[in-house]
Amino acid sequence: MPIFKYVAKDDEGNTVNDFIEAKDEMVALDMLRVKNLIIISISQQKQVKVSKRFGSKGVKGEELVIFSRQLATMVNAGIPLVQSLDILSEQMDSINFRQVVTTVRGDVESGSSLSAALEKHPKIFTLLYTNMVKAGETSGMLDEILDRLAGYLEKNGSLQRKVKSAMVYPAVVSLMAMSITLVLLLKVIPTFKEIFSTLGGTLPLPTQILIGVSDTLRKYFLYAVISLGLIGVGIGKLVQTPKGRRKLDELKLNIPVFGPLLRKVAVARFSRTLSTLIRSGVPILGALEIVGKTSGNVVIEDAVEKARIGIREGESISAPLAMSKAFPPMVTRMISVGEESGELEKMLTKIADFYEDQVDAAVSGLTSLIEPLIIAFLGIVVGSIVIAMFLPIFKLTELIG
Repeated sequence: MPIFKYVAKDDEGNTVNDFIEAKDEMVALDMLRVKNLIIISISQQKQVKVSKRFGSKGVKGEELVIFSRQLATMVNAGIPLVQSLDILSEQMDSINFRQVVTTVRGDVESGSSLSAALEKHPKIFTLLYTNMVKAGETSGMLDEILDRLAGYLEKNGSLQRKVKSAMVYPAVVSLMAMSITLVLLLKVIPTFKEIFSTLGGTLPLPTQILIGVSDTLRKYFLYAVISLGLIGVGIGKLVQTPKGRRKLDELKLNIPVFGPLLRKVAVARFSRTLSTLIRSGVPILGALEIVGKTSGNVVIEDAVEKARIGIREGESISAPLAMSKAFPPMVTRMISVGEESGELEKMLTKIADFYEDQVDAAVSGLTSLIEPLIIAFLGIVVGSIVIAMFLPIFKLTELIG
């Protein structure tokens, strides 16, 4: 829906400079007149398309953290919610986020609850976010819940950055190694082949093999690229199906080296999210539903859904989680102890803290392990190519000697 920026005068003669969302300009004018405002000017604002990624275009995770923290501070200070949202929208650098907050402010001013207003923007405010805000409104602890949300988002963002750093480094170095190898095979070796052909004689076996590989790769390079592209597209289509998605998520958790890291991340995220929701007063069934939908892994989601069904039928949380084999035994036993002692939220927090520390250690260990392996691989591949190329030259030097 279009957003209009207007300048008007209120009953006391004060100038009001704000935004309003309406179907068209005439509707916006009618809405402003209902508020007894004298319109000085009104203009439609350029719309910014919202992205499907986390947050939206121009709305980063850090901005959402700052918004939550500042709103919590203002609510705690006793500033009315509408005025708090108004202040926050004025100081935002992101045009898209400013428009969203302005729309939320208009909905709240019209009598909507904050959670209901936020639910209209699911690409920015997730299911977890809106449900926690709803719990805060119900319990009268909105400021505390918003502050807790900001802390959760910070920890979750930090966890994601650590995993990305662990994945990006080996990917970049491997890509560089492949690029160097391709340049040698496609450009450098053909030049040496021409030189060797002018010299005559029989080439050493390693050199013959290398030249054969280079000739084959040059001849079928375009076909290889097209084939790899088609395979990539096929895998992408397969992953979009339920069975394909399940296989991929199972592979992620069981793949050597990276599998244990991703499992630790999943456990840490599950524990932190469920702990935050329970502590915020969200009912356990609703909390498990949110945790499952935000887990990002079908295997974890299925395990959580079975736990939710079990609780609805009178069972504990830990039993279905243990049967799923998706969670380590230590985690399910600690959850069981937390249920029996009535301190499930505290136990989940301890699990989350422990596994986040484990992720830190795993990332450091992974980087230390992968770096020498990639360097050794690059050295062996490039070294073998160089040696194979220089063998004929060494042989020629011996003959001349």
